[in-house]
Amino acid sequence: MRKESKDITIQHQNTDLLSSPSCTELELVDARETSTDVVELIVGREEEKGKIITSLLESSSKKISILPIHGIGGIGKTTFSRLIYNDPKFKSYSKAWVHVSHRFDLNKIRESIISQLSEKQNQANERHVVHSSLTKLLPGKKIMIVLDDLWEDNQFQLMDLKDMLYHDDSNIIILVTTRSESVAERICTNLQPYKILPLTNDMCWDIIKQRSGFGAREDKEKLRGIGQEIANKCAGVALAAQSLGFTLRGMNFDQWMKVKHNDIWKEHISKDISLPNHVLASLMLSYSYMDPCLKPCFTYCAIFPKGHRIVKNDLVYQWISLGFIKPTELLSVMDLCKKYIMQLQGLSFLQESPKVCYFCIPILHLEFSVFPFNQFKSN
Repeated sequence: MRKESKDITIQHQNTDLLSSPSCTELELVDARETSTDVVELIVGREEEKGKIITSLLESSSKKISILPIHGIGGIGKTTFSRLIYNDPKFKSYSKAWVHVSHRFDLNKIRESIISQLSEKQNQANERHVVHSSLTKLLPGKKIMIVLDDLWEDNQFQLMDLKDMLYHDDSNIIILVTTRSESVAERICTNLQPYKILPLTNDMCWDIIKQRSGFGAREDKEKLRGIGQEIANKCAGVALAAQSLGFTLRGMNFDQWMKVKHNDIWKEHISKDISLPNHVLASLMLSYSYMDPCLKPCFTYCAIFPKGHRIVKNDLVYQWISLGFIKPTELLSVMDLCKKYIMQLQGLSFLQESPKVCYFCIPILHLEFSVFPFNQFKSN
């Protein structure tokens, strides 16, 4: 216990949770001027999206169609699925979006689907009652379900999942995102798993240009070559390009050069083979250049598990109660909080979750990005 206490104290000291005196005076980049979180798909995924939608519609005569989408962490699986999920061609479908994550819990998946398809929170905990409720919701409907970030590879668990969602009198499309190719192969039915391929270096450069406001810069010709080299370091991963692009906003020539030559690109910092080194390196670079006043707000988010949906106002009030945010002469505490939220979204450290709970439509929900925060924090 003494050793653990000492380790926690050292981590706390290294994290620098206390805001610097001048942090409230810093001007933050306005994330509203940046492109949305689907920019990488506008750049490089539209053709893929069209092919996938066509194959899903062609297979709609089947009672259940499961399409696994797999690829490395940060490649854009979730965002790609969201584009399909929100496409007008599926407007007539009842929809549910479930974040599965490492801990596979069939009951929670079932309850989440029920609450979204029935447009109300299901209070039943008995397994047979919950299963009965789902059985009543499925018949005679066209339904689209996204199971995001599936890790479970036990074939019996996956069979239980498919059995739970199958119904003779339904037309059900299920999109599954996973980093594991073996999981994708085990969960698929009539559709072959689809592997998300890396973007080209030019596509990553397009993302960085949009995120960094490159087109409006007077020194853009001096920065072009540097930016292209930084884009090459992203190795085709959209998340890396998004985060770095936002970080480069407002930086001068010398700072762009520092990002380009940073030693972090040479270090082996990722222990997860499904999250390549260049992805975590780009995120850590973004964190290192983050405004001091923003760091404690982001670091505090480590208390939430990956993929956890957070009501924006709840997070904001926790920041305020902990003293992370102080009002300035120009901005109130709430105005600063809104800017911080937009900053973290711009950096792709927080993502807006699909508004699947109809009773929560007026409330902005946020969820963590795809990288494992605990590993990031330990570095």
